[in-house]
Amino acid sequence: MPSVPPDGEPVPDDGALPASALDGAADRPLGFYLHVPYCAARCGYCDFNTYTATELRGTGGVLASRENYAATLADEVRLARKVLGEDPRRVRTVFVGGGTPTLLPADDLVRMLDTIRSEFGLEDDAEVTTEANPESVGPAYLARLRAGGFNRISFGMQSARRHVLDVLDRTHTPGRPEQCVAEARAAGFAHVNLDLIYGTPGESDDDWRASLDAAIGAGPDHVSAYALIVEEGTGLARRIRRGEIPMTDDDEHADRYLIAEEMLSAAGFAWYEVSNWATSPAGRCLHNELYWRGADWWGAGPGAHSHVGGVRWWNARHPGAYAARLAAGRSPGAGREVLAAEDRRVERILLELRLTDGCPLSLLRAQGAAAARRAVAEGLLEAGPHAEGRAVLTLRGRLLADAVVRDLVD
Repeated sequence: MPSVPPDGEPVPDDGALPASALDGAADRPLGFYLHVPYCAARCGYCDFNTYTATELRGTGGVLASRENYAATLADEVRLARKVLGEDPRRVRTVFVGGGTPTLLPADDLVRMLDTIRSEFGLEDDAEVTTEANPESVGPAYLARLRAGGFNRISFGMQSARRHVLDVLDRTHTPGRPEQCVAEARAAGFAHVNLDLIYGTPGESDDDWRASLDAAIGAGPDHVSAYALIVEEGTGLARRIRRGEIPMTDDDEHADRYLIAEEMLSAAGFAWYEVSNWATSPAGRCLHNELYWRGADWWGAGPGAHSHVGGVRWWNARHPGAYAARLAAGRSPGAGREVLAAEDRRVERILLELRLTDGCPLSLLRAQGAAAARRAVAEGLLEAGPHAEGRAVLTLRGRLLADAVVRDLVD
């Protein structure tokens, strides 16, 4: 979720969507994102919409409390049912993110899922994921999630090296994420992801290799590896500005990405999105694919973003303000925009180009098509039958994906 929402028009108090938003909806999958905004401590690199107990004290009263949160979020799911009306779709994916969702009792996460199940129904093979902090779960907690219908879990590992975790202000013990994978498997989770971050100040190539080795050895079927982005306003940005720690440069990021591709590929993982690898198509994150392919999803929770049929909206960011709107019988939506055809074309290129099958060349205009031909000649886009009619990134192209996509959208 962006740290600062875009400008937009007001959301009606009842959350009603333009009639056009549900045109053709039956042909699009529907997902739910459930945002849990609580964290035990704020990590220095994080600019997500999250809050510690100290930050919430006195700013939202009982409405912002963890104890009431599952019930409050269920109110928004019921609002979604009213807004979507007779939409017959059952839910394809549910993703609980944060923050740290597993700071809530497992029963609360199951209760939130049960509300979606009762209001919309779940597809028979629905993917149901939660993020988890390694120190906030154990075997009993994981078993309750699995019994309640969760079948995929994503652990925030970031690094296997203590000094790297310290720079990121991550408090879990090295080795604990790997134990969590084993506990999740024992609880019956078929799909397990480990999130890694590369390019942390002070991290060496050997540190990064050790993290990849540990992640691979734990036996997940999915690994996400993201370059550290230093966001303005974070504690990490202030430390770098004061000269306490050095900034990692782009060349180091590129080297770490190449190491990840080499080691993950050798271990049987295949990339399917620039920052994501899975051991099989079944191991891919279907929920994220909804985002990347422009499907429909309802984002419930403070600051959550939604998209249905070309209409995008975002909720009030503060948990107190979010809960107060729902308690008053109003939509928590703070603003929205109706995407023009050109906006949707550009977004398709931006997102689909990052996927292993790329984006259709038919989306490109004359200048973009010429840029695609140059990119093929420069080894940034694939040539040959695999890329017939599509713009598909090469490995070198993945390293320069942002620059490639800027040329293609012209």
